[in-house]
Amino acid sequence: MTAIAKSIFKQRWIWSYLGMIAVWLATVTFTGGKGGAEIITAALSFATFTVIVGIGQMFVITTGPGNVDLSIPATIALSGAVAMKLMGGDNSMLLIGIAASLACGLAVGLFNYMLIRILRIPPIIATLSSSFLVLSTAISYGRGLKVKPPQLLADFTTMQIMHVPVLAIFVVALAAFMAVVLNRTIYGRSVSAIGQNMRAAALAGINVERIRFRTYVMSAVLASICGFLLAGFSGGASLNMGEEYLLASIAVVVIGGTSVAGGQGNVAGIWGAAIFMFLLVTMLNTFGTSAGIRLIMTGLIIVAIITIAGGDKPQR
Repeated sequence: MTAIAKSIFKQRWIWSYLGMIAVWLATVTFTGGKGGAEIITAALSFATFTVIVGIGQMFVITTGPGNVDLSIPATIALSGAVAMKLMGGDNSMLLIGIAASLACGLAVGLFNYMLIRILRIPPIIATLSSSFLVLSTAISYGRGLKVKPPQLLADFTTMQIMHVPVLAIFVVALAAFMAVVLNRTIYGRSVSAIGQNMRAAALAGINVERIRFRTYVMSAVLASICGFLLAGFSGGASLNMGEEYLLASIAVVVIGGTSVAGGQGNVAGIWGAAIFMFLLVTMLNTFGTSAGIRLIMTGLIIVAIITIAGGDKPQR
């Protein structure tokens, strides 16, 4: 039993779940046991969207140092605005909205990779530059947009079964599928190999640029899906609805056990990290801390979790 426990605690992702449990217990203790179940339901609802973009960001970061997608918030805004405007609140236009949303993600992913590959711009600069252009497009297209989502979409994103959000169930299934992709497919293993040593991966016969292309496109498509679902959940699209997912998508990846040095991805930890971050803010709000103190304490606790998890191991 001790050996099993030691094996579990060697897994970096376990600390996100332990942090999640500790923060929830602290909050429930402070409230005298009231609202514990409701907090978990809310955490599952809001963490779902962070998990969707976190999975895409995780694959990008796993491809190696310097790889990160900073265009995620802009892609969310563009996808939500385009889909909502095309659907106009009509259930019969739902499939058109989904197709338009996916097309937005595909276009952003292609543009990001073009900047990285053809113009040789570092990924962090390329995706940051791309985000300004994408967000400008969203502003131009969706200025003054006040369209409610189709009722079917709104119902799906807010539906619960025994206080468990239906959308969260679907995203758990998505995360499980992506874990299989990362660990059991040629593509997923190629992503890890590139992150460990890009030159060695190329010498081993891996088409490095094809894998990177697929990864950036996948990240953008997942961000567009998040934008579509988030617009349905929040009652419509807004141009700033993706702002909080810029740092959140990176934080949940790191806290969840993925190495920022690349080559070591982890899907399971993203869920624990996403719920942990929501519960952390909830706990600090419950304690009545000011906005400044909340930001400071959030940063310190996140650093503590990352430090306890062991940091990045050097790649050979």
